Amino acid sequence: MKKVLITGGNGQLGYELQRSVADGYECIATDVADLDITDANAVNNYVAETRPDIIINSAAYTAVDKAEEEKELAIAINTTGAANLANACKENDIRLMQVSTDFVFDGKAHSPYPVDAATEPDGYYGLTKRDGDVQVLNILGDQAFIIRTSWLYSAHGNNFVKTMLKLMQERDTLGIIADQIGTPTWANSLARAIWRAVEINLTGIHHWSDAGVASWYDFAYAIMEEAIPLGLLDKAIEINPITTADYPTPATRPCYSVMDKTTTWQALGIKSEHWRVALRQMMSELKQQSV
Repeated sequence: MKKVLITGGNGQLGYELQRSVADGYECIATDVADLDITDANAVNNYVAETRPDIIINSAAYTAVDKAEEEKELAIAINTTGAANLANACKENDIRLMQVSTDFVFDGKAHSPYPVDAATEPDGYYGLTKRDGDVQVLNILGDQAFIIRTSWLYSAHGNNFVKTMLKLMQERDTLGIIADQIGTPTWANSLARAIWRAVEINLTGIHHWSDAGVASWYDFAYAIMEEAIPLGLLDKAIEINPITTADYPTPATRPCYSVMDKTTTWQALGIKSEHWRVALRQMMSELKQQSV
């Protein structure tokens, strides 16, 4: 029985990691109340007490716009926190699985980003995550494992899918950004990929999202299409495509953040499902929860 410490256990990914754990692994899921990863002494003491074989770091500061103001907090969690965990792993010969983001890229590409593409984040959230990844690589070297993902959602927690369903129930029309392109990812899909990486002792930098591409407008329209037959929405509403310029935000979002998953699929021996298929499965869960 291998012991796995999951940071960010109350988040979307932390939840999915716990419910998809395979036989042979014992999970210890923590959140900030249990373990403050920004505190190096707290991390070292907790690791010494629990003696995990593997740490999956799914804890993150993910408030993209607030990060432009709360820079010190974003650095503490995304950069210093990752370094603290990496140092504890190196000291105790523990594997670290670091979860990263498509926001490490600048969004100016026109084809999917390979794993070795230059990281040039525009916003502070992406910068602090990129710097955390660099710390992990510097500390753990070729034993580091980093998996970047994008547009995460789940039946658990707050996310774009749940926000859209709420707004679609309340309004007759919505304007959704159509000139930002990426790939939605069900957190359960990512969790299963991470467990596979744990199983085969995978190292290096990898990309995982569901398959296919979409704009936020496409994603929103698909949510509505899936929700109506399930009874999660009573009727269709008007959804209008808008531009990024129509909806300014404090943080710059990547215009294009599709990632190339080919090498990861080959390494894991599994492929992602299309994002529409994954969305349908997640929304069926939402329906079951509402019954």
